[in-house]
Parts: sequence; C-alpha cells; structure tokens
Amino acid sequence: MSKEKRPSFGAALFVMLFLCFAMFAQIFIIGEDWITHITLILVAAVAAIVAMASGFTYDDVQEGILYGCKIAMLPMLILMLVGVLVASWIPAGTIPTLIYYGLSFISPSVFLVAVAAVCMVASVATGSSWTTGATFGVAFMGIGHGLGIPAAMTAGAVISGAIFGDKMSPLSDATNLAAGVAEADLFDHIKSMMYTTGPAMLISLVLYAILGMRFAGGELNTAQIDIILNGLKENYFISPITLIPPIIVVILAVKRVSGLAVMVIASLIGAVFAIAFQGYSVGDVANFMNYGYVSSTGIEDVDALLSRGGLQSMMWTISLGFIALSMGGILEKTRILEVLLEKISGIVSTGKGLITTHVISALAVNLFSASQYMAILIPSRMFVPAYKKLRLLPQVNSRTAEDAGTVTSPLVPWGLCGVFFTGALGVQTMEYFPYVFLSFITPIIAIIYGFTGIAMFKEGDIKSVKTYNDAEEVTEA
Repeated sequence: MSKEKRPSFGAALFVMLFLCFAMFAQIFIIGEDWITHITLILVAAVAAIVAMASGFTYDDVQEGILYGCKIAMLPMLILMLVGVLVASWIPAGTIPTLIYYGLSFISPSVFLVAVAAVCMVASVATGSSWTTGATFGVAFMGIGHGLGIPAAMTAGAVISGAIFGDKMSPLSDATNLAAGVAEADLFDHIKSMMYTTGPAMLISLVLYAILGMRFAGGELNTAQIDIILNGLKENYFISPITLIPPIIVVILAVKRVSGLAVMVIASLIGAVFAIAFQGYSVGDVANFMNYGYVSSTGIEDVDALLSRGGLQSMMWTISLGFIALSMGGILEKTRILEVLLEKISGIVSTGKGLITTHVISALAVNLFSASQYMAILIPSRMFVPAYKKLRLLPQVNSRTAEDAGTVTSPLVPWGLCGVFFTGALGVQTMEYFPYVFLSFITPIIAIIYGFTGIAMFKEGDIKSVKTYNDAEEVTEA
C-alpha cells in the first residue's frame, strides 16, 4: 500500500460525521438496537468509497477489512467459548453453587461494593477482564438478580472491577502494550497509573456503596430468596467441589495460559462435572454447549437465572464484533484515523493541551475503530515526540493511553469490549453504561492532572511527584 495515498481532512471528517449521524439515526430516529450490524456495514461501505475516491484501490480496502478481522479473530473465538463454558458450568453445578453461596452470605447493601472488589482481585490475579467477566461476572449477575439488584448496576460493578484489575495487572496484554508503545518500563507504568486509577476506583466504590444503600433493610425479599435457594438446592448439585472449575481458571490464567485454552479446559471440566454429578449423558452436555442450557425447575426466578449460554447464543454478538473491526480496519489502513489525529497535533505544546488531546484522541479512536488496542497504540505512538519535547517521562504517556483507551472501551456498543461484556453478562451496553463509574472518572482525573500538574513526572524526577508548570514548558527535546 503506497504511503503517498491519503484522504484529505475533509474526506476523513466526512466519514466520521457520517458514522455519528448513522448511529444517531439508528438510536433516536429509527429506535432499533438490533440493526447496529447493518448501520456499521453502511458506514464501512461509505468509508471504502471515500478511500477509493482518495486514491486507494479496492485491494487496499480489502486489506483493511482482513486486518480488522484478524484482530477480531481471537477475541471472538474466546467469546464463542464463553457461551460454551456458561452452558457447561450450569449443569455442572458451578454457577448454581456460586449463586447459592452468594445469596446466602452477601447483603444487598454491600453487594455492589463486594462485586467490584472481588472482580478487581480476580482481574489483577489473572490479568484478564474478560476471564473475570465470563466467570465471576456471570455468577454475580445471577446473585444480583436474586437480591433484587438491577442487572445494569451489577454489570457496571463487574466491569469497573474487572477493568481496574486488567489495567493494573502486569499480566495484562493491554498493560504491556501501553508500556511498550510509550517506551516505558512496565512497573513504572503501573506505578504511574496508581495516581489516576487508584483514586478513580476509590470514588467508584463509594458510589457503589451509596447505590447499595437503596437495597438495604426492608427492601430485601427474603421469602423470594428462600424460594430461589431451595430451588437451587433441590435441582442442582450444590457443593464446594463444583468450585474447582473457576479455581482452575484463575490458576491457569495466572500461569499465563492462553485465554482460548483456558476457556476450552474450563468448559471440558464443566462437562465432566455435569456428567458425573448431575447424571447427564455426553449427548445432553454437547447439546447444552451448542444450543444453551434450559433450566426446568418450575421456579420462574431459578429458570430465568439458569437458562442461558451455548455457542449459538453468541453468534449475534460475534458477527457484530467482526463487522465493527472490519470497519475499524478500513479506517486505519486507509489512514482516515491518522489524518484526523494529525489535524489536532498542533495543540500539544503544553502539558494540559497534550493530556487533554491524548484523552480525546483515544476516546475517538475507541469509538471509530472499535478496538481498545488501536486506541492505545495509535495516539500513544503519535504523541511520543510531544511527550519527549516536554521532557515528560514515558510512563505519563502510557498511563494516559490506558486512562482513556482501556477504561472507556466497554462503553462502545460495537467495540470489542462492549460486545464481549454484553454477550457475557446479558446486559446491553447502553443499559450498563451509566454504572461503569471507573470509565467516567479515570479520564476526568487524567485531564485534571494535566491542568494542575499533579503526577506529571518529568526527566530527573522519577521518584517524586513534581508539579508540571506550563510556564516551564520546554521547547526543545
């Protein structure tokens, strides 16, 4: 692909505005969430036409599509196996046991805080927000339902905790990517993130505690919970033994076993447990893993909690992921995103301008490319010279990449993370959107630091926090 070919700023801006208009029309005029696939196909087609009018060939466009699909391949395969895993862990008794113990011991008033805290620990240990969401997150969704907590709130707490852990774990691929792209030491990067993500998570926990107060005391329907507990105990094998699969998942993830392999192993262990403890045949379990498990206890709440999963149940979400990443691949490979980012590079001559521009750029790339990895990679790499010119340490760059790129990715309905969490937790992105507090607070703190100079580490000031002063701006690297 020739480096000389590039769209004009007007052409690139037209594509972005068309995407915004198309999504606005779908949500507020047509009012149908299910046509997102078609909307994104239309946007991809417009992007392709603009690219070819700018000198690119159809082969160039197709290269972008295939590039996007390559990025989507592994996450979508994992998402398929999430459906398989859920459908094997229910008849195995694993998810029923997690729900049973959760309903028995967790108070509604502290539930959301407990969810966020547990998911934080699990995600730090595994380095994967997706593994946490697909295992502990699914169980917490069931517990929350039994406690009368709105599903959107539970999902928000799950995602906040999972994203925090993924962001702060040295085992996380996103964490390592951000450090590498910005040329920062991994542990310097993690330490730097504590200044933004730490306060953001503390504020989030306080907000979850305040929300939880609404469900304390007399609002708890203990009679209904007893019905659910009895239904679970009478129809499923409830035992600590069934917690072996999630324990194995955590161990394998800590040992850096591939997420794809972890999901396969966990699903197969669940299948063995379903056959051994519940008396299902191999054919029954295979059918569950493909089409989903249907609970038939006769208790409405129990059946609603446990009728889910299956590979086929994930196909709507998976197709959306491939389409969204295909569109993102076109935007990247035909340099539409690059042209837009270059246009704003002139306002990064001060600390506050650089951080604000970096945050907005990462948000935009997340929105338009549907990939947190692109949101980390493209702006961070583009702004490396600006950080060096201001003598800011690389961990400020890498931190900002995650403050805007990683934490906001679950909020994009067609993005990889948004698609994944919707599929795993069964809650639409726009429903849990208001409750993922970490995703809102972290970028705001990052921008505040850019304006105030807090934690804007400079060369020669590695061990202490030195306030950045725009008056001390360095004009030469």
